Amino acid sequence: MAKTTSPRKPRATATRAASPRLPKPIQAVIDAVQDKKATGLIVLDLRKAGAFTDFFVICTGANPRQVQAIADSVEDSLKAQKQRPSLVEGYARAEWVLVDYFDFVVHVFSKHARDFYGLDRLWGNATRIEIPDVP
Repeated sequence: MAKTTSPRKPRATATRAASPRLPKPIQAVIDAVQDKKATGLIVLDLRKAGAFTDFFVICTGANPRQVQAIADSVEDSLKAQKQRPSLVEGYARAEWVLVDYFDFVVHVFSKHARDFYGLDRLWGNATRIEIPDVP
């Protein structure tokens, strides 16, 4: 009886759009905010911009409860990787929650606050990585 070889299984394809290679903690933040259905997700790579941190991750929540849930999801996700924020500001008001991890800062905005402050427009010399909304 002839020996048969099984055909190779096709490789699984990624379900997300290809994006530049980002550090593991930043990818964990992206996954955490997408899990909570944040919108308008962008990553600003500030490494060449001479900023005080390497990355900003900016996203929007639809209401105060969702803004807090997104911030909680980020903290929980990174806590699993043994990372804790050095500072969390704005959680009680839930208009603009800032979660600072030294090397990167996560900004979770309400729609109104994001439009008002325009943080993503202030860093024009940063590399901007737009992450598509999860359907």
